[in-house]
Amino acid sequence: MSTVDIVTFGCRLNAYESEQIRARAAEDGLTDAVVFNTCAVTGEAVRQARQAIRKARRERPGAKLIVTGCAAQIDPAAFAAMGEVDLVLGNAEKAAPGAYAPQAEPGRVRVGDIMSVRETAGHLIDGLKDRARAYVEVQNGCDHRCTFCVIPYGRGNSRSAPAGEIVGQVRRLAADGYREVVLTGVDLTSWGADLPGAPSLGQLVGRILRLVPELQRLRLSSIDAAEIDPDLMRCLAEEERLAPYLHLSLQAGDDMILKRMKRRHLRADALRLVREVRAVRPDVAFGADLIAGFPTETEAMFENTLALVEEAGLSFLHVFPFSPRPGTPAARMPQLPRPVVKARAARLRAAGEAALSRHLERQVGREVAALVERAGLARAADFTEVAFDGEAPAGEIAAMRVIGRDGARAYAEIIR
Repeated sequence: MSTVDIVTFGCRLNAYESEQIRARAAEDGLTDAVVFNTCAVTGEAVRQARQAIRKARRERPGAKLIVTGCAAQIDPAAFAAMGEVDLVLGNAEKAAPGAYAPQAEPGRVRVGDIMSVRETAGHLIDGLKDRARAYVEVQNGCDHRCTFCVIPYGRGNSRSAPAGEIVGQVRRLAADGYREVVLTGVDLTSWGADLPGAPSLGQLVGRILRLVPELQRLRLSSIDAAEIDPDLMRCLAEEERLAPYLHLSLQAGDDMILKRMKRRHLRADALRLVREVRAVRPDVAFGADLIAGFPTETEAMFENTLALVEEAGLSFLHVFPFSPRPGTPAARMPQLPRPVVKARAARLRAAGEAALSRHLERQVGREVAALVERAGLARAADFTEVAFDGEAPAGEIAAMRVIGRDGARAYAEIIR
C-alpha cells in the first residue's frame, strides 16, 4: 500500500492545515504513511489521537506513522514514547519543505520552539477548499493566556498574514468560482496587531469587500467578543456581503468565572456587544463557545451562564465540559466532580437546542440566500442549516423560502 492518509483532529484550522500537509507530503515523495494532525484543546482529543495511532499500527503494520499538530507540539515526548510512532513533527515543521522527504534530517522528534516563530508561513495562505466554500487562514497563534487554554503553547504567539496576500488569495478564489470565503485563524480579531501600522480586522474586511467586488459573501470564523473594532462594526452595518453571523468566544456568563478564566470581557460586555450589533444589523445571528463546569463554578455561577443563552439571544452553541489541561493554571484550581461537569454540560446543550428551535421558528416564512453545500442541503447567510427540494449545484447561492423546520434545520423551497 502506497497511500498517504491524513487523520485530522480538532478545529477547522487543523483541517485547513491538513490539506497543506497532504500537498507537502506529496511534494516530498512520502508513501505508505499515516499523518496524525492532533488537537490539544481537551484531554479527550489527545486520548482519541493516541487511540487512532494504535489502531493504525494494527491495521497498517508497515506504514510510517507521523504525529504532528498541537498535542505533538505541546508534549512531543509523550508521542515519541509510543512504540507505534515513527516521527513527531512540531507545528512549525509540519508543512516545511522537505519535512516528509526520506532524506530529511534524522531523529524521531523534530519539534522547535513555537514561541520563536514570528511569521505566518506563506504556503498557509493558499486556501482550503471544499465543494461549497473556501477558507483562508489570515492569522495564527495567540497572545492571550486564558487559564484553561494550552493552544498558545501549541500555536505560538499571534502572527498575521499581510493584507495584500490575503486580498490576492480571496481574488483568486472568487475567480475560481467560490461564492463564499471564510476568514479563519486561532485568534481572528487580533489580526494586524503585529503588522506595520497595526491595521484592524475590520479594515481587512473592508479592503477585501472593496477590492474583490465579485465575491458574493465573506464570512468570519470564531471571534473574541473583546475585540470587535469600529471598522468591523461599520462593515456589519453597511456591507450586505459580510455574512450576518458572529460566533463569539464567550466561554462563560458569570463575571467571577470569566475573571478566573482570565477572559478580557465581562457578562455586561457580551450583552452590550450583541445589542450594538443587532442595532446595526437586525438580521444577525450569534453562536458561542461555552464551557460547563469550570473549576470553582457554583450552581449560581452556572445559572448565570445558562441564562446568558436566552438573554443574549444565542442561536448556535458549542458546549465543552471543562477538561483540565496539564500545565495550565485552571488545572491547579479546585476541580468539580466529573458527574457535575457532565450534568451541567448536558443542561447547557439542552438550552442550546431550545435556542436553536426558537431561531428556526423565526425563519419560517422568510426568504433566504443559501449557499448550497451538497444535494438537498444549504447554509443561509446567518448560518442556518437549510434542507431543500429541487436542483441546485454545490457552491451556488440560491434564493429560497423557508416553509418549515425541525429541531436542527429549516426546510425551504427554491424560488429562483
